[in-house]
Amino acid sequence: MACRELAALRLGLMRTIGIEDEAERQHELAELGDSITQQGPLRGMTEAASLEGLKSYYDQAVSKLEETIAAKSPDDPKMGYYRTLLVTTKKVELDLSNQIDSLTRLYRDLDQIHDFIHEIYPAK
Repeated sequence: MACRELAALRLGLMRTIGIEDEAERQHELAELGDSITQQGPLRGMTEAASLEGLKSYYDQAVSKLEETIAAKSPDDPKMGYYRTLLVTTKKVELDLSNQIDSLTRLYRDLDQIHDFIHEIYPAK
């Protein structure tokens, strides 16, 4: 269940940040199994071209996971496992958001420092 969300996120991160590790890619594809062939957030994560796109697909996948878990019987013997998966995916959701925010700040800071350099050394 959530292992698929995490596997798809890892594949999307590999793509968006440029990690080229074929063994890891194959491992994550095996985790996804046939779910990778279906349209939806899992496949979208693996094809994401940007971190924002990746985050959007991940958010959709977590929402689907929440719906799936909510539909389960509270007496389901795996309910503890499902809840742990949900907590894990929510934590990753927060971490991903924080990383994107941090990179966005870096991007803006680079513009400010560039402007500052030109204040000190005006372009002629």
